[in-house]
Amino acid sequence: MIKGISELVAILAISLGAAGTTYWLKGPPVRLFVCDPASLKPDEICLQQLSPATKVLWVDARHRKEWEESGVPDSALWNLDASENMQTFEADIAARILESPRVIVYCGDENCGLSRQVAERIRALQLGAEVSVLRGGWRALNEAGRTRSGGAMIKDSNPKS
Repeated sequence: MIKGISELVAILAISLGAAGTTYWLKGPPVRLFVCDPASLKPDEICLQQLSPATKVLWVDARHRKEWEESGVPDSALWNLDASENMQTFEADIAARILESPRVIVYCGDENCGLSRQVAERIRALQLGAEVSVLRGGWRALNEAGRTRSGGAMIKDSNPKS
């Protein structure tokens, strides 16, 4: 029994040593977001399904601070924060849909349900826009290099005073 335990400890030590060395040399594993078009809900879209020539109005459903720091350039903000002015969001979106009738809403990641709620509110405006939710959210956009970091807001919707 002691021999079996000592062999198990030796195997465990060798395995952990090899794993630790690999981590130290190669770094942590890369876990990129992969979107499978076959698994999409009817109102969702994968980033890779969009042609680079497609004109899109990106709508960020995250908090204002996150949008300002790392949103998609020229995106609009529409979140469900009670301190924000929903009428300002509606007016901004309505004016911008005339320029780009394709609207894609995103939030933090693939598990965020806020983007779907915001998409429903945009659809309720009945402006004829094609409104989709981005599978993978900000994470997919960031991995594709489409977000900004620390940039100034291009178009600002002021919160209630």
